[in-house]
Amino acid sequence: MLTVMRGRRIFCSLIKSHGILEQPAVINLCCIWRLNSSAVDWNAVHAGKVAVMTASTDGIGFAVARRLAQQGAHVVLSSRKQENVDKAINKLQSENLSVSGTVCNVTDKDHRKNLVELALGKHGKIDYLFSNAAKDLSYKNTFDTTEEEWTEVFHTNVTATFLLVKHVLPHMQKLGGGSIVLTSSAAAYSFFPYVGPYNVSKTALAGLTKMLASELLPMNIRLNSLAPGLTRTQFSSGAWANEDFLKDLIKVYGFLRLGEPEEFAGIVSFLFSSDASYVTRETVVVGGGYKTRL
Repeated sequence: MLTVMRGRRIFCSLIKSHGILEQPAVINLCCIWRLNSSAVDWNAVHAGKVAVMTASTDGIGFAVARRLAQQGAHVVLSSRKQENVDKAINKLQSENLSVSGTVCNVTDKDHRKNLVELALGKHGKIDYLFSNAAKDLSYKNTFDTTEEEWTEVFHTNVTATFLLVKHVLPHMQKLGGGSIVLTSSAAAYSFFPYVGPYNVSKTALAGLTKMLASELLPMNIRLNSLAPGLTRTQFSSGAWANEDFLKDLIKVYGFLRLGEPEEFAGIVSFLFSSDASYVTRETVVVGGGYKTRL
């Protein structure tokens, strides 16, 4: 398997260097090669890759960090609190996984810079970016939201996400490509009650996915979004901690049950992998039947 993978990399680099990657015969040959080597070793699918992640010491972010590291990636995780970073690193390193991390409040320019520089300093490159940080508000009607609160949610969920992608972009370009996954939400399509600014910010992320992916396409950088449904995390506990409220949500939005963080890790791993090489500009809803589209 390793010989096949190594041969494929050499082949693809040769045809790329000769400027014939876009020729139909070559594309067909690459597809045939993939079909003939379809017994993918998922335990090593991200071997040697470097993944930078925000909000990755708990919940979905931590589950994704663990999965990527289990599959061979070097993961650089982050959180707003040093104690959370230390706890996550110790846990994953105790499982013999390659992880490091730093404090990163994504709204802080220096924090974003430090996160990227840590990855480059330790590993010399960045293959993947998982932008998972988000800001929510206490539950209230949208018209009770202050201007400062509205701005804070959009700065964290949309603006900082864009700026982080922009910061990573030159390093992926130097590498010749990369893959980015943003975290949107099923609430981008069918709004949760009492979190209006959050809902709209996640809809904006779905639009940002379409816009940025289009511009990144010629650079061999794919960008997609994950849209989780209601999940058993501390972040969303305000929506599911009350059992009666949860029952009402399930009835109205039509989903099966609460999701578990680990149920999203495989989807993100797939989106980063070469098996998703023809997938970009997409927002993938993982919501247990949550009503989002026709």
